Amino acid sequence: MPGTQGAGRPPAGEPREPLPLEGITVVALEQAVAAPFASRQLADLGARVVKVEKVDGGDFARGYDSNVRGGLGTHFAWLNRSKESVALDLKTEEGRAILDDLIAGADVFLQNLAPGAADRLGFGAGRLRERDPRLIVVDMSGYGSSGPYRDKRAYDMLVQAEAGLISVTGTPETPVKAGSPISDIAAGMYAFSGVLAALVRRGTTGAGASVEVSMFDAVAEWMSQPMYTTLYTGAAPPRARLSHPVIAPYDAYPTADGVDVVIGVQSDPGWAALAAGVLDRPDLVTDPDYATNMARVRNREKVDALVASVTSRLGRDELLRRLDEAGVPNATLNDGHGLVAHPQLAARDRWRDVGSPVGDIRALLPPITLAGAEPRMDPVPALGEHTDAVLAELGRDAGTVARLRAAGVVG
Repeated sequence: MPGTQGAGRPPAGEPREPLPLEGITVVALEQAVAAPFASRQLADLGARVVKVEKVDGGDFARGYDSNVRGGLGTHFAWLNRSKESVALDLKTEEGRAILDDLIAGADVFLQNLAPGAADRLGFGAGRLRERDPRLIVVDMSGYGSSGPYRDKRAYDMLVQAEAGLISVTGTPETPVKAGSPISDIAAGMYAFSGVLAALVRRGTTGAGASVEVSMFDAVAEWMSQPMYTTLYTGAAPPRARLSHPVIAPYDAYPTADGVDVVIGVQSDPGWAALAAGVLDRPDLVTDPDYATNMARVRNREKVDALVASVTSRLGRDELLRRLDEAGVPNATLNDGHGLVAHPQLAARDRWRDVGSPVGDIRALLPPITLAGAEPRMDPVPALGEHTDAVLAELGRDAGTVARLRAAGVVG
C-alpha cells in the first residue's frame, strides 16, 4: 500500500546501502545518560562502539531500575544497544594499558568521567592527540572544563535548575522539571553532532579534534528564547502550565471522552479558522477582544473558557476531525500507553526487536532515516560480554586473559 513502507527498511530484494559510519571505531569510557546517548547514535549509524565499564557493577545506569522484563534497567536498555562491553579496572596499570591499546586503534575516544578524572588516569585529550593527531577526543561534563562550577556535581535535574529550564516549566505556583532527562539528551546530541563534524573535517584535512560539550551549555542554548525575553524586557517569562506566554489559545482542552486535546493557534488566520470552522462563532473573527493574538493573550481566561465550552461537548475523534478539516493544529495529550500504541509508529514500521541479556525487547528506530539503509539495532550487551574477544584482538592470549580475570583487572 502506498505510504506504508517501513521507514529505514529497504524493500525486499533491493541492495542495502552501507551505513555512513561503518569502519569508524569509537571507544567510550562512559556512564549514566549523556555520553551513552551520544555513542549510541554513532552505533546506530554503523560505528563500532566499545563501551568500557567498571569491573564491579559496570555503568551504574545498569542498576537504576530493573523494569525491562524484570532484570534490565530501562535507561541502560535505551542507551546501549549495538555496543560491545569491556569491563576493566582502570585503577590498575594493566587495565589502563588495555584501554590505551584500545584507544590506539580507535577513531574517536569519548568520555564523561568527573572533571579531570580522565587526565589523572592518563587519558587527557592533549596526550592522546599528541600520540595520534587523527584521533577525535570528546570530553563531556556538567559545566565544562573551567569556571567556578567546573567541579560541581551535575545531574539532569540540577542542570535543568541551574540553566533556568525549571523556572519556565510547570504551573505559576509550582516549578517542575521536564519528565525526560533532557539535559543529558541535549549534551548527547551536541556530542554526537560534534563527532560527525570532526569526522567530516578530518576527511578533508586529516586532523582530528578535541571536542568539549557540557550539559549546562547545551541547556543554556535551548533556553535562548526565554533568555532573550529576560535580557531585553527585564522580566523573566512566567510559568504557564501547558499554555504559551505570548500565544493564545495554546493549551489542552477537555473532550466529552475525558481525553484532553491540545490546540495551538499561532496566527490570526488560525484563530479565524478555529472560530468559524470549529467553534461555530464567525463573529469572533472580528470581535476586538479576540481578533488579534495580543487581544487573545490579554483575555486568555475568557478565550480558554470559550474554547473549552465547545470542546467539552465533543468526543475526541469528532473534535480532531473538525480541527483537521479546519486546518487548526492539534494533538492528543497522550501518556506512555498512548505513545506505545501510537498508530503513526505502527504505520511507519518504527518498531524493531533488539536482543538483550533478558531476551528480545522492543525498541524504536532512531529518528535519522537513511533511504535504503537499515540502522544498526544489535543487542544490548551484558557486562563484560565482549572482554575476551576484544582482548584477543589486542593480542592478549587466553592465559593472559585468565590471569587478568583472576586478578580482577578485567571482567
